Amino acid sequence: MERRLFIRLIGGGVVTAATVGTLSACSSELPAPALAAWNGPGQPPAPGTDPRHWLLAHAILAPHSHNLQSWLVDLREAGHITLYCDRSRLLPETDPFSRQMMMSQGTFLALLDLAARQLGLRADIELFPQGEFGPTQIDQRPTARISLQPDASLRPDPLFQHIFQRRTNREAYEATAPAADAMATIAASAAAPHTVVGFVGGSQPQLRDQHRQVAMDAWRIELETPRTILESYRYLRVGPAEIAEHRDGISINAPLVRAVTALGLFDRTQAPKPGDSAVAGQIKDFNAKLATTPAFFWLTTQGNTRRIQVQAGQAYARAQLAATAHGLSMQPLSQALQEYPEQAVPYAAIHQLVGAPVTTHTVQMWARLGHAPAVGPAPRRGVQALLLPV
Repeated sequence: MERRLFIRLIGGGVVTAATVGTLSACSSELPAPALAAWNGPGQPPAPGTDPRHWLLAHAILAPHSHNLQSWLVDLREAGHITLYCDRSRLLPETDPFSRQMMMSQGTFLALLDLAARQLGLRADIELFPQGEFGPTQIDQRPTARISLQPDASLRPDPLFQHIFQRRTNREAYEATAPAADAMATIAASAAAPHTVVGFVGGSQPQLRDQHRQVAMDAWRIELETPRTILESYRYLRVGPAEIAEHRDGISINAPLVRAVTALGLFDRTQAPKPGDSAVAGQIKDFNAKLATTPAFFWLTTQGNTRRIQVQAGQAYARAQLAATAHGLSMQPLSQALQEYPEQAVPYAAIHQLVGAPVTTHTVQMWARLGHAPAVGPAPRRGVQALLLPV
């Protein structure tokens, strides 16, 4: 659902000379304010008090395409939460029909539901209470209206315990394939209407290698298409000041990239030229990581309505939490699933590989799956940034 770009300098002797004395003093860790939401909202609210902020503090930790966090919340109706998609936070180039945005609405709802169950509340989720969006655009109508009701029959869902450990992991994965019981648990957690979950791993090395190649092709296309890489640049946050200010998007705090940016040698308003060495380096680096991937996970649906897209997002959020429970990492590979013209060949290829005819089915999610080194969380803007005025 999001990417992380690594900038490589070739022949940067002047930059090195100017910064070698200061880089060792710089930390690549993300600033604490940007990660404050991952500390959690504290103890559950006391009985009789409004639990909604506590629920939202968990929901905002959901995975989101490009980490845009395009959620808006209306709390003006007591006992209810109305969710909107923030249309100022869309990806018109790489997600032209906002399919990924609708999935990201679903991930939010999935975590909100888990948090509500933890308090013995039933979250009755009514999708598109004022009507469903059309297939190509979204509008100002709400995505969902959630009614919260006490329900003594509810039991906490074990997936809730893994919300704060969930990560999108882009590192090289270990060669060991996920265990069969882990994949069975992930599939069961992702069960949803119209949805089929699948895996490919070491038992099918040729098919797995085909998945790897499609991912490599799609990644290269996105980096070499000027308007799509510029869309990523738009949400690139370089250095602690930018990261702490925005708390969204694609965060890079590596000392060398910060130095290059400070010296004005990384222009985020211009797409790289054909054959750019930095882009070539990024492709090489990510291809090496893709080549380590021991397994792939996918989620397909019959149909592609807005309701189905949201439900697919709910299913993916649960699948990733189930993977986390088994010590497994996931990284969405969204590029080949995107509906812009340059991705037509990878789009058709991945649909064919997973047995999803493009005329009737949609691959809503495709992700790397395996064991990987621990990574930190992504920035979050906090609950207050999402609230509509009361």
